[in-house]
Amino acid sequence: MTAPQWFDADAVRARLTFPALVDRLAEAFADPAMTVPMRHHHTVPVPDAPDATLLLMPAWRHGKHLGLKSVTVFPGNGRRSLPAIMGVYLLMSGETGAPIALLDGPMLTVRRTAAASALAARFLARKDAHRLTVIGTGALAPHLAEAHASVRPIRHITIAGRTLDKAQQVAAQLAPLGVTVEATTDIAEAVHRADVISCATLAQEPVVRGDWLAPGAHLDLVGGFTPTMRETDDRAITRSELYCDTRAGALHEAGDLVQPLKSGLISEASVRGDLFELVRGQALGRRDDTAITLFKSVGTAIEDLAAAELAVGS
Repeated sequence: MTAPQWFDADAVRARLTFPALVDRLAEAFADPAMTVPMRHHHTVPVPDAPDATLLLMPAWRHGKHLGLKSVTVFPGNGRRSLPAIMGVYLLMSGETGAPIALLDGPMLTVRRTAAASALAARFLARKDAHRLTVIGTGALAPHLAEAHASVRPIRHITIAGRTLDKAQQVAAQLAPLGVTVEATTDIAEAVHRADVISCATLAQEPVVRGDWLAPGAHLDLVGGFTPTMRETDDRAITRSELYCDTRAGALHEAGDLVQPLKSGLISEASVRGDLFELVRGQALGRRDDTAITLFKSVGTAIEDLAAAELAVGS
């Protein structure tokens, strides 16, 4: 049996270009042959350090490929000068189970996450949207900017963060896009001036206020992935037409939706569609240029498998 091919972070990024990856995700969400079981969470004791977490995320496309993303979260790694989150993706034959490729997990994840936001923006952002604000200065920020710029005529990008130095560092990475890029700590102003706002933070309290959103804006919420995390307030929820990546995930894991559901501010029917429904034409996207749209993602293994297939050229 042939040993699986290894794709490091640079190789994964080079092969997962936008909008090709956006197109591949659209195809995957439309494909009834895709199956995604529940992800697995396991607590792992670590001697003389906080407990770690092992996450296992399987998916398969009937008769084609089987994939598994393994992610570890070791909070104590900072003492060892190591990243807290590491991972790898294993792509296998759907006919024999033979391993085909191993791919760098973190790069695969940031590329497919950004592509999912851009896929949603194809349906939800105004076609003439040209001003993008990215809130957050983590590893995902430059990929979100690149992905959104691949599906809308973005001419101006603002990177907004709590620290100007970090925002400037992210802004500097975007020079190859050939658009105007600036950095700021004035999040309110950056939101108000934007046609598309992409928020990728680990906030427990809202960093985007609904009153800041201009008519016609599209708000892309990426960072909050637990019921206790929140990137925007109730005012944004009530002003917006709501969408998500998957109902099964977002309505149970995303605090930006879970908390308003729990309080009775919205119902599950308030969410107009998810990516399955949007790409299949079962849900309508933006219908006029004055509406405010909101997309909440928590991620799904469908995206990982589709990205891995594209990276290895199959």
